[in-house]
Amino acid sequence: MMMRTLLPLLLLVALGACRAKGPTGPDYGRELPYGAAPLIKLGPGDERPDVTGAWLDRVDLLPALENSIGWTNLKYAQQFFPAAGISHAHALQSLKRFHQLLMESETAAAFEGAVDAEFDFYQSAGWDGRGGGVLFTGYCTPVLDGSLEPSASYRYPLYALPPDLVKAADGTILGRQTTAGMEPYPTRREIEEKGLLENQGLELVWLRDPLDAFIAHVNGSAFVRTPDGTELRFGYAGKNGQPYTSMGGELVKDGRISKEALSLGTLRAWAAQNPGHVQEYMNRNDSYVFFGPIEGNPRGSLNLEVQAYRTLATDKSLFPRGALVLVDTVLPMPGGGYMPFQQVMLDQDTGGAIRTAGRADIYLGVGHSAERLAGTTRSEGQMYYLFLKPQYLRAGE
Repeated sequence: MMMRTLLPLLLLVALGACRAKGPTGPDYGRELPYGAAPLIKLGPGDERPDVTGAWLDRVDLLPALENSIGWTNLKYAQQFFPAAGISHAHALQSLKRFHQLLMESETAAAFEGAVDAEFDFYQSAGWDGRGGGVLFTGYCTPVLDGSLEPSASYRYPLYALPPDLVKAADGTILGRQTTAGMEPYPTRREIEEKGLLENQGLELVWLRDPLDAFIAHVNGSAFVRTPDGTELRFGYAGKNGQPYTSMGGELVKDGRISKEALSLGTLRAWAAQNPGHVQEYMNRNDSYVFFGPIEGNPRGSLNLEVQAYRTLATDKSLFPRGALVLVDTVLPMPGGGYMPFQQVMLDQDTGGAIRTAGRADIYLGVGHSAERLAGTTRSEGQMYYLFLKPQYLRAGE
């Protein structure tokens, strides 16, 4: 979401997208029931999604797939398995075999037949723990106006990781180191109102608008355009470890924006009309993100570059890292309406606002069009993980 080492704090933080449809609708933000498996294997009679698109678009898919293979092949990755009942060897061999089939299959039909014969499909347990469905939202890398020097026009900094913030080896935030010992890192409100990060040389860049800085936090990355046309790139370096509260959700709760109208566009319009209230609503979100300069594209929680429409962010306490996952949903079109989206992706990122089997975030790219799409993406659907059938696993690998 760059987020969690790309954290995807996701646009859903700003939009409140994880909220239930209503008192009788699916509660996509609900935690998986105790003891429920996050993945449900499809049986012989269950309908399986079509994967021929993966072969047809293999030139686009292969870089993300090869990144997942490279990461899963690391000794470091073994500590995160088994996950959802999938062993490390099972995950790695599944990725490698899928790659082999993409490269060797001569037709889409041959590829589809081989995948159908050799792979099991597992659907997400979803919001109800029984395969009830997933809510997909989007995140992106916004392009924002900024400056390397503060001025009357550029007053809102993005900060580097402070030296007193302590992280575990896996990136988990442990807190703030003080002379009295470890304590929780201050909240957004405390950081902003007390100026806790000022005058420490931590400012990386100053942005024109406070909501721009907040949106950078939400997405965990930003490309910043300076007055002379230089583009600066910043990615996620860490966060304060505090829980988030949706700014959009708070605005809906207070009756300032209707739930039906809520989008990034309406949030920006509300902020422009109510500048005196913006900071208060931003401060209701305790989470605060820190950045660092990057080259290339932002990276996700596996330290892999995110790729538009191929990188998926989920709850990594539930789902196997780096795995193949077919997303079946719809995405909004610029002129209105929706288009089908059924695509093989890689589960390479962590949703900072996602703690459920009923939520996932699609990385949608860089710039204003990606930001607009991310700001309106809130679509129901399902995700299916692909792993080799046990008889196709090779012993000792």
